Amino acid sequence: MPYRPPLVAHEYFVADPPELPVRARGEGGLSAVTAAELVAADGAEVLVKALTTAQETLVVQVGVAGEGVIRVRLSEDPSARPRSERAVSLVTPGTYSGARAEAEPGRPIVIDAGSLRAEISLAPWHLRFTDAAGRTLVEQDRGHTDISGRLRTLPFGRSSAGGAPVAYHESFAAAPDESFSGFGESFTRLDKRGQRPLMWNFDAFGAESQRAYKNIPLYVSSRGYGVLVDSGAPTEFDVCQSTHSVVQIVVPDDVMDYYMIAGPAPADVLDRYDRLTCRPSLPPKWAFGTWISSGFCVDSQERVLARARTIRERGIPCDVLHLDTYWQSDGHWSDMRWDPENFPDPGAMLAELEEMGFRVCLWMNPYVSHLSPAFAEASEAGYFLKNQEGETYVADCWHESFPPCGIVDFTNPRAAEWFTGLLRDLLHQGVAAFKTDFAEGVPADAVAFNGMTGTDLHNVYTLLFNDAVAAVTREVHGHGLVWARSSFLGGQRHSAQWGGDTYTSYAAMGSTIRGGLAHGLSGVPFWSHDAGGFTGRPTDDLYVRWTQFGALSPLLRLHGTTTREPWEFPEVEEQAVDALKLRYRLMPYIYSAAVEAARTGAPMMRAMCVDHPDDPVAWQADLQYLLGRDLLVAPMTAPEGARQVYLPRGRWVDYWTGEVLEGSRYVTVAKPLDQIPLFVRHGALIPVTAPGATIDVPAEITLVAFGGGDATVEVHDEDGVTVAVATRDGDVLRVAVTGPKRVTGVEFAPVAGAPARAVLS
Repeated sequence: MPYRPPLVAHEYFVADPPELPVRARGEGGLSAVTAAELVAADGAEVLVKALTTAQETLVVQVGVAGEGVIRVRLSEDPSARPRSERAVSLVTPGTYSGARAEAEPGRPIVIDAGSLRAEISLAPWHLRFTDAAGRTLVEQDRGHTDISGRLRTLPFGRSSAGGAPVAYHESFAAAPDESFSGFGESFTRLDKRGQRPLMWNFDAFGAESQRAYKNIPLYVSSRGYGVLVDSGAPTEFDVCQSTHSVVQIVVPDDVMDYYMIAGPAPADVLDRYDRLTCRPSLPPKWAFGTWISSGFCVDSQERVLARARTIRERGIPCDVLHLDTYWQSDGHWSDMRWDPENFPDPGAMLAELEEMGFRVCLWMNPYVSHLSPAFAEASEAGYFLKNQEGETYVADCWHESFPPCGIVDFTNPRAAEWFTGLLRDLLHQGVAAFKTDFAEGVPADAVAFNGMTGTDLHNVYTLLFNDAVAAVTREVHGHGLVWARSSFLGGQRHSAQWGGDTYTSYAAMGSTIRGGLAHGLSGVPFWSHDAGGFTGRPTDDLYVRWTQFGALSPLLRLHGTTTREPWEFPEVEEQAVDALKLRYRLMPYIYSAAVEAARTGAPMMRAMCVDHPDDPVAWQADLQYLLGRDLLVAPMTAPEGARQVYLPRGRWVDYWTGEVLEGSRYVTVAKPLDQIPLFVRHGALIPVTAPGATIDVPAEITLVAFGGGDATVEVHDEDGVTVAVATRDGDVLRVAVTGPKRVTGVEFAPVAGAPARAVLS
């Protein structure tokens, strides 16, 4: 049900999810599959006729959808599909040449997908998933009943109310020590056990609740598997909350359609997930530089140019200037027209910024104010979502802060063409990218051009919106970068996402970290946040600490309701800029990690369980992460300047001091304001370059050895792949380099036992 904080003034959201109907007292309607009869079996799938406790006949289909992937469908009609497919296909099942389905009389049916197997018992019905060796990964819950015999957990089956089906459901048994993560950008604890994630995109008003801008019906388990639900509906996952030993899934759609995905590690699940959806889109290299925003305040051409000159004069590394809402006239959002008073010659401004080495990103969203000159034109042409009476749905998308709006209907091809036409002109003018804000506001009672209800369209609307903006950007500039706030299943094809309107506090920074880690475990590697926090002005120390976190995040943007320009924090400007310079120094390492993430689907900002899935503490240590494979980042989440950091197994080197620490334990770390807790995997070779004003493609790099043992590093860049192989020979580290880049030297971190010198070849 909708979130309502008790005794606190709250917003009435135009886009809250509809509640499922409640069965009347004494009404039936809960049905569980109890037995089944085999109808057909081929080399990769079986179809069975299922009988339920409500005397219904349903259809179950279980088949291979790729190596290590098994698809399960429960419906009344074998041709049933998720209702979201009317707008966009979320999942495309694959094939596996070694797939087989064994159906021998008197024996369980076996579906073999290589590293994953399904075993089906028909009478009584039961479904179990194992690895190739037969070890149980997960199985359907066998049903919890009370002393009266009534079910206390939702079975594999469906529910009806008022005589009509309203939802399908599935339940899996959960081990007492099992951890679960994913579900999109959820800002609560990384281990979702005991929580109830609802797959409904909210305008979350912050990053400190389970309300999420980005929901993805995918989770990974510490027992070596993942579950993906193919539905755009407001699916709910009860992760061992109602019953500690059961994960319950409720899908208010025309079919239960889910995929069991083999691990054993989270990265393996994500790799297979990408094969079902898409590989992440790699942002252009300049996007990994600093983005500095105008903030949520009135801007002008003169101010933008002055900001750019100040950045260059003060030696602040920066590649992108972001202009937020006020590049347009107040009240005319989002008509995609420059404010003619404040921006009299935007073409000249963009050209001058390009000469200074800046790209420009503009804020926008799919809501058009009824005061905008574009509203009447689009409304008359039928380009907006409609209400139940067939008129333009004028919605309070801004919660009474700004005028009501029409919502562009991207299920209408002509509406999408009209909207992207507005963007195309700006792109040709010199704008590099758009920040695609909002898109969580499709009302449940709206009606789309293609006949979809607002409920069915709500979650997938963001995919249509971002697809349209990415496509026109790619058409003009050759890249499809959007800086998106909302997303859904398959949204990793939109190459930059950020964590929304978080509060300015250490607690909010901590929950932001958790949101980024969960989103990474949901298949989205290129993520960011508003460094400094969004709402309000951060204290000086929080500004520095959050900027340090941003500098060691996949992407970095300084943005808020007030300014985040470093010189507006004069007492700590140097420390904040030093964090940006550290990012630019580490860019060969950071960009190489980005290329790997795009290729594999594993996140850049890696929760500890990505590399240490067998370590139970790694599923709980959710205020730290690995950036790439070798840097352990633990943002300072308390004003005291000290915190606990969990070091996984192995040896770790303090980046600042060279101290070597043994892992598999927590350590207390205290750092001055100019240092973020940062550790390097012992023995790692970290490629670096001299930091400049902008991101470039350096011909020369330096390697920093943290321990000086045998090691290999691949440096990925736009000029190709450079490989450096280091071999320890007594006090000498011999480094052989192949590839386009020239390694000018090897620096040794002050680590005990490091070699005396290096020899390059």
